[in-house]
Amino acid sequence: MARLFFWFLGLVVVAAGLAVGAYVWFDREVNAPGPLLVATTIIIQPGSGTPAIARVLAGLGVVRYPLVLELEARRSGKARALKPGEYRFEPGVTVTAAIDKLVRHDVVARFVTIPEGLTAGEAMSILGAAPGMTGDIKDAPPEGAILPETYRYEWGDTRETLVARMKTARAAVLKELWDARAPNLPLDSPEQALVLASVVEKETGIAAERPRVAAVFINRLRKGIRLQSDPTVIYGLAPKTGALDRAITRADLDQATPYNTYVIDGLPAGPICNPGRAAIAAVLSPAASDELYFVADGSGGHVFATTLEQHNRNVAAWRKLNKH
Repeated sequence: MARLFFWFLGLVVVAAGLAVGAYVWFDREVNAPGPLLVATTIIIQPGSGTPAIARVLAGLGVVRYPLVLELEARRSGKARALKPGEYRFEPGVTVTAAIDKLVRHDVVARFVTIPEGLTAGEAMSILGAAPGMTGDIKDAPPEGAILPETYRYEWGDTRETLVARMKTARAAVLKELWDARAPNLPLDSPEQALVLASVVEKETGIAAERPRVAAVFINRLRKGIRLQSDPTVIYGLAPKTGALDRAITRADLDQATPYNTYVIDGLPAGPICNPGRAAIAAVLSPAASDELYFVADGSGGHVFATTLEQHNRNVAAWRKLNKH
């Protein structure tokens, strides 16, 4: 009987020793630096359970043993909180740190930039090519409906969702700037301000010039003078891109379209691009000036004039410069 007792006691001691050894080994595997040697980006697909996630991380060398990650996730009560997405793991990441990253949804940040002055078609082409985004854009936004900006997104986000964010951002900016607008502008609505801002956006890419260019157009609207903006003519001829593959001609200036401000009075029928915040702000807080004309100066900027006589001299100088 005594022999049986000591045999059983021996088994208990061995089992306890094994249990302690297993715990020490498990704790070391969970908290010691993992086998990953170089930073690695991994995508966890939606619907992946803990075992599948553990296999993906082990298969790509983030953790040594998939069962260790699975057991630790369950032991810590975090197994149900592991989230899908695109994750970047640094060399030597521990099992604990890997689990916590998945729980926090600490995913890779992606960015897409929509430059100011693009047409809706051009902007949607950029979104269509953005890596990691999903879904098609069923309904392209109207011209001028989105705010040019750099947007953060995550792998798996839909293009439709990002378009909605862009439209919300534009609506907020337009309301903010319209509410703070200068008094006595010849603009009856935020929508008219947006149309004029799109023209200003296309006329100059120099930030400091925008309020001055806006002032010229505001002054012309006040006096009932046609805007005579080349970009509006071009948009009427090529609304998808807002650009021609040739120089604008006299015939183009004479061709009647709802956007040709050489032919129509007042504003074009709608925006000719998606203007940025600065262009909208310039229209709603234009520079104080009496200028009615501007022409390219040959170096990327413009020369401004208050009289037609001054303007004609500036045009002659530009043409002379253009011949060389």
